[in-house]
Amino acid sequence: MTLDETDKKILRLLQVDARMTLKDIANKINLSLTPVHDRVKRLEKEGIIEKYVSILNKKKLGKNIMVYCQVTLVKQTFEVSEGFNESILDMPEVVECNFISGSFDYMLKIVLPDMESYHHFHQKKLSVLPGVSLISSFFIISEVKSTTVLPI
Repeated sequence: MTLDETDKKILRLLQVDARMTLKDIANKINLSLTPVHDRVKRLEKEGIIEKYVSILNKKKLGKNIMVYCQVTLVKQTFEVSEGFNESILDMPEVVECNFISGSFDYMLKIVLPDMESYHHFHQKKLSVLPGVSLISSFFIISEVKSTTVLPI
């Protein structure tokens, strides 16, 4: 699907505030309500807009520790990777999981209340998964930038 400049303007606005009304979007981009409605519906139908979410404040919810974990598997077979993938999907502490190239296999982003919680997660959930060979953990001292806005 090709996006024109009007589609891009709509997407930029919705990335900043998904609760913006269609009327407000129409006013900001100088277009009437019906074409804005049609464009948003098309963007949703085409999967450009996947879903609408609320971004929560981790610290106010008591999630005070963010950790990146590099995970190396014992071998890189389909079966071992799929087993790991399925296990990670059931771990709400893991907010991102990416299978990557390089000297390790996965990069996880984990949020937890405190160091004790991470220790429990590491010992009782992550390190006991079949196929896990090595885990390297990196604790975030300070978030410099965190955004969900994609450049369009």
